Amino acid sequence: MGKTAFIFPGQGAQSVGMGKDAFDAVPSSRHIFETADEKLGFSLSSIIFEGPEQDLKQTANTQPALLTTSIAYLEAFRAKGLNPDYVAGHSLGEYSALVCAGVLTFEEAVAIVRARGEYMEAAVPGGRGAMAAVLGADREALAGLCRSISDAGQLVELANMNCPGQIVISGTAEGVAAASERVKEAGGKRAIPLEVSGPFHSSLMKEAADRLAHKLEEASFQEAAVPVVANVTARPVTEAGAIRDLLVEQVYSPVLWQDSVEWMITQGVDTFVEIGPGNVLGGLIKKIDKSVSTIQINSLEGIDKLASLA
Repeated sequence: MGKTAFIFPGQGAQSVGMGKDAFDAVPSSRHIFETADEKLGFSLSSIIFEGPEQDLKQTANTQPALLTTSIAYLEAFRAKGLNPDYVAGHSLGEYSALVCAGVLTFEEAVAIVRARGEYMEAAVPGGRGAMAAVLGADREALAGLCRSISDAGQLVELANMNCPGQIVISGTAEGVAAASERVKEAGGKRAIPLEVSGPFHSSLMKEAADRLAHKLEEASFQEAAVPVVANVTARPVTEAGAIRDLLVEQVYSPVLWQDSVEWMITQGVDTFVEIGPGNVLGGLIKKIDKSVSTIQINSLEGIDKLASLA
């Protein structure tokens, strides 16, 4: 019997109305949305369910909204009795993974990611930073191109190693534009600008990371009940202090998603259950290794389908 990993999406997976089916039908899921509203002191759930999209897209709203919706689906799904061998999340999704593994309570996590979103938005004034997805480039060659552009005074760095042929770059608006124009030098086909409010996972986020470090110090971290494959190292971590340190680094370091998935596959994982809105991660995993199974839990229907497989 192969192993199973639960994986959780990050920013970009959000959509107005997400999670409403779980809220309406599952008391434990409804409780998650209500807890978020209470903890944050405003109705996050009405932004999630009714929008407007512009409000949901603000990083300080998007981050707690995705965490809340993912954990609401996790609650609905837990009743099915399937337990993971590993958990992992893409960027912000790492916090959903930590709640799943019992490292943080949902209450603590939702307050942390609300603050994380605010710190990330505040770190770089609007329009100064950018991100772009580069298609088809070689990782080493693209890293070299980014270094030479950065050395010339326009910072740009690798931010997300998503899957073969898809790497996200992040940095100053000028740096990302320069690298985007020159992706062919790294074997890339093209660069697609991303709609984000800042240069996430770049060294421009150091200030946000410092502020987050103070916030994380106040939170109570437990040992992970299930190994968490960390974005920063693409290796499992269970120790509370190490997890806290990695979350600080994660803000300004590349997300090693492809490496994380490949490592889990070497450990015998053959089923990835994506819990939360959208189906971005399942798509990336299929590009990393076609032979593994991916299951989406982005609706109650998805949970019912899975129950019939169990």
